[in-house]
Order: sequence, then structure tokens, then C-alpha cells
Amino acid sequence: MGKILLKNTKAVNEGVQFETDVLIEGDRIARVDRDISDNGAKTIDFNGDLLLPGVIDDQVHFREPGLTHKGNIYSESRAAVAGGITSFMEQPNTIPQTTTIDKHEEKFAIAAKSSFANYSFKFGGTNDNLEEIKRLDKNSCSGIKLFLGSSTGNMLVDNETVLENIFRSTQLVISTHCEDEGTIRANLERYKNEYGDDIPVRFHPEIRSAEACYLSSSNAIALAKKTGARLHVFHLSTAKEMDLFTNKIPLEEKKITAEVCIHHLWFSDKDYDNKGTLIKWNPAVKRPKDRDALWQALLDDRIDVIATDHAPHTLEEKDNVYTKAPSGGPLVQHALIAMVQKHKEAKISLEKMVQKMCHNPSELFDVKERGYIREGYFADLVQVDLNTSWTVKKPNIFYKCGWSPFEGFTFDSKIKRTFVNGHLAYENGKLSDERKAKRLTFDR
Repeated sequence: MGKILLKNTKAVNEGVQFETDVLIEGDRIARVDRDISDNGAKTIDFNGDLLLPGVIDDQVHFREPGLTHKGNIYSESRAAVAGGITSFMEQPNTIPQTTTIDKHEEKFAIAAKSSFANYSFKFGGTNDNLEEIKRLDKNSCSGIKLFLGSSTGNMLVDNETVLENIFRSTQLVISTHCEDEGTIRANLERYKNEYGDDIPVRFHPEIRSAEACYLSSSNAIALAKKTGARLHVFHLSTAKEMDLFTNKIPLEEKKITAEVCIHHLWFSDKDYDNKGTLIKWNPAVKRPKDRDALWQALLDDRIDVIATDHAPHTLEEKDNVYTKAPSGGPLVQHALIAMVQKHKEAKISLEKMVQKMCHNPSELFDVKERGYIREGYFADLVQVDLNTSWTVKKPNIFYKCGWSPFEGFTFDSKIKRTFVNGHLAYENGKLSDERKAKRLTFDR
């Protein structure tokens, strides 16, 4: 790769907006300054469009290996790049599960051949793989993932002694899915007694209830405080849980951090009648008052990260009665632009959005030299046109599953270009066939 000069950008970085040019040399940002000239560089004029750091998504399910009829690293990383996500951290609930070091490295080998975005893979904790967790190199992956709810088959960690041992045995960030299994089972049984398998989907947030979420997340936080573990709570969904987190200390001093996902910020239980199982997620999309509380906690820094929990299923799988329709949906292509839409609705500043989607994931997981527009950092960059509207339709959806919960929605902005390690990977609706992605490295 040669040199690329980005002219007349409006950069959003480290809490400020500023007009600048950016010179890319190879895979790095060489210079950030006004009025750069370089006759040897390919010049791209932004004409005042936004320049953002590439988004780092700390929670995706790309379904490879074993579930590739839903998606794979190739297809979903393409969709991510089209949406301005340049780095992802994938989850361990594939087939086979990523619960041994050998299986972990096999995923990296797949990604090295097929990923369009920079990649890392969470290592899954179970009731019986503590010794594998102890063998992990702290710089080999983004962290440990524990399922404290039942949404992903037999990866439920429900042995309290094992759980405490895991919390005590690793320096890595422990990311948790928190829903109390006993509460969910009792709620489900009650609704099945009334409706059988064809439970109206609007009862999903009553089955996977706020109480189930709070009980599990509060227990995880108590254990983290007891053991001193570094805990990151995934996809929070309730107002009640917001009382568990603090904004009184800076991110770098926090031992317990929090994440919210796009769908919990966008949808509410009012949308089930229209969207049905397409917005069936675990944890469930809940009430408008829960969504409002999530927004407030995001803006006041009790919540640290915005992610997607991208988890595609086919439409055929989704088109089932409640108990047979899987939870999850595709989001990586539309996550950043959905947040830009909320900015245009005066819900969030661009500076705050970039903090939560780019800077904080980098800091929280100690990602090396990504997540910022800085000289010497990798040139993971996104151009956003704030003045062009477009509608999500099947022909412009890149997910392998071919659908989106945003289908039919008209966004007022669009992703124009995405650079991955200095390579122009996406431009005006078209993806490059070249892959320049790298394995994420960590500075711990």
C-alpha cells in the first residue's frame, strides 16, 4: 500500500471536532494536520464529511465454525466494514465451542484467511475448563466470556465454586451474559402452561425478565468485588441494573464496566407487535422506561461501551413459534449509522458516540494502537456523509441471512468509506475484494 491523503475532513476524536487533513502511509496514520500536501499520495477530498476512528465492536457472533448457514467470518466481517466497524471481538458459542486453546487458535486461522475486519476471539469459560483458562496468554485474546444465562446451549456456567475460581484465576477482562436461569425457567413454564409453545412474543421481556437480569448481574458484580476480578457486563437491558454501576471514577480506574447494545437503545416492547421475533433478543428488549434509563446511563458514563451483539439467524429460523424461534439478529452493518441517526435526533453528541464505540473499547480491552485518530496508530478510519438519506432494503444488505431489523427504515446519513489498516475496504456501497485485516494485539 502506498500513501493516501484525506483532505478537508471534519474529524471527531478524543472529545473534540476539528477540521484536518490526514496522511496515511501503508497501514498507519502518518500525519494529522491542516493543509497537508504530498504529490506522491492518492488524494481523497472529504468535502467536510465526518472522519471517525473505526468502530471496535466488543461483542459479535459470526457463527463460524458450525453454524455457517446463518453467517460466517467472511460474510459478516464484510457487513461490518460496510457499517464502519473495523475491528471485532467474536464470541465462543460456535460449534465446536471456543473453550480450548486449540479451538481458539483454529478460529484465528480461519479469520486470517477470510476476515475483512481486524479480529479477536473471546475464550469461553465452562464448568470444567478452568485449567485451559489458566494457560491462556493474557495477550492472546480479547478476554474471557461467561454465560450466566441459558441463551447459548450448554455454555451455562452455574457451578458457584467454579465461577469464583475463574474470577480469581485470570487477569483478563471477564465479560458476562447475565440472566438468572432459574427465574427464566419458572417464567417460561408459567407462560407455556397458558399458551403452549405459541407464546405471544410480546411476553418475551416478562419471561426473560428485569428480575432475571438484575439477580444475575448483581451477583456477578458482587463476586467481582469479592475477588478483585476485572468484570465487563454485556448487553444491559433494564433500568434497575443501572444502579449497579458508577460514573464517579474514570474508565481507566474502573474494575467493573458496562455495555449496552444498539437494539436496547433503539427498540422497546412497543415494537413486538410490528417486528415480532425479528427483535427477539436475549436479554429481551424491554419497556420504554428501561430504554430511557439505558440512554441516561450511557450519557452520564455509568455505561461505558456501545456494541451490537450481532447474532444472525435465517428468516426461516425466525419464522417459528416463540419457543422455537431463536434469539438474536444482525446489526453490524447498521450500528454506527443508527447511532449517527440518534445524534441527528439530538439524543447523543458525536463526541460521546465516538467515545463509546471507538475509544472506550480500545481502552477497556487494552487494544494496541487502534480506536483513535492518532499519528502512528493503525489507519482504521470511517467517512460519514451526514447529508445523504437512504433506505435499508434487501439489495443493500450484506448479511448472509439477508435481512435486518432496520429493513424499511430511512437513515439520514450514510457510511461513505471505510479504511482498514490504511486499505480502502469499502467505498460508496462497494466492498474491496482485498483483505488487509490483522489479528488484534493487546498492550497488557
